[in-house]
Amino acid sequence: MQQPERVTCPLNLGEFHDIIDVRTPLEFAEDHIPGAINLPVLSDAEHHEVGLLHASSPFEARRLGATLITKNIHAHLASTLAGKSADFCPLLYCWRGNMRSSSMAVIFRAIGWRARVLDGGYKAWRKWLLAHLPETFSPAQPELIVLGGLTGCGKTRLLHELAKQGAQVLDLEGLANHRGSILGTDPDDPQPTQRLFESRLWSAFQNYDPTRPVFTEAESNRIGSVHLPSSLWKRLGSGRLVLLDLPLLERAKLLADDYDHFIQDPDSLKDTLDGLRRLRGHEQVDAWHRQIEARDWPAFLSSILADHYDLVYRRPGSEDSVYPVPEHTIDLPSCAPEDFEKAASDLIARY
Repeated sequence: MQQPERVTCPLNLGEFHDIIDVRTPLEFAEDHIPGAINLPVLSDAEHHEVGLLHASSPFEARRLGATLITKNIHAHLASTLAGKSADFCPLLYCWRGNMRSSSMAVIFRAIGWRARVLDGGYKAWRKWLLAHLPETFSPAQPELIVLGGLTGCGKTRLLHELAKQGAQVLDLEGLANHRGSILGTDPDDPQPTQRLFESRLWSAFQNYDPTRPVFTEAESNRIGSVHLPSSLWKRLGSGRLVLLDLPLLERAKLLADDYDHFIQDPDSLKDTLDGLRRLRGHEQVDAWHRQIEARDWPAFLSSILADHYDLVYRRPGSEDSVYPVPEHTIDLPSCAPEDFEKAASDLIARY
């Protein structure tokens, strides 16, 4: 039987009808080629079982693996792939580009589909990506317009409105699935791994028109548990900075919407705030606890902004900030949607 056709990095992902990651769901969740779908030929449990057996009997492990792989490929052909036409042309990859992806490719080619295997598998992709991240982020184009301002001033909301109005946007907190602060974690929606975060960043930059600006948010080099590649961090620091200003009470309203999951779980909120005792002192944290217990959300949110977030804010242009002096300031009167709509249209017209 004809051996599967192999391709190497760099890849033109657009020439494949589908990019199929045949690794386990756990491997796929840790990272994958952007745009890939997961059609595992071994489940997490099956992969573990075959691995354990291989230590004592490589032959029996291969036989068991072949049996399970055949069963799972059959299931995919009968479900996800049932409607594929005769000209279906997918890219397949596994960890190293060996047994798992090659097995599926042989069956696909027997059907008549032009299935190609990534030589070296995911490991080759990851190696190529790491080598090319600096050149992805380093060029001067597209120009970055960086939105700065105090916590709760609506930077992310403005980014979303800019995207809605057709601007190019790099939503770093969205890609990192974290709001970039002590309250930024969503317990029901964990952050991506560092590898997956870097893949998402690379993918975002592939789709930008270099002749048009990209709006993004001023961030530290770490967003929760992930960090920005150094080349991108340098780009942010050299971008053109626009400062947002929103009154304190309006910032508190906005924070109430953004951190609703904490308001719904006051005990979790208090546990999180206990991590600030060394920085803010027991008296301040105890005061926050009392406000939370009393459900005095306006007082708590105003205080957490004024007595914590604003104190750690590094003002652009200062010695302790990597960001330049703002070239423009947007004074938002409120957190009403129409104010963000106007700010977005003004920014698009300006840049």
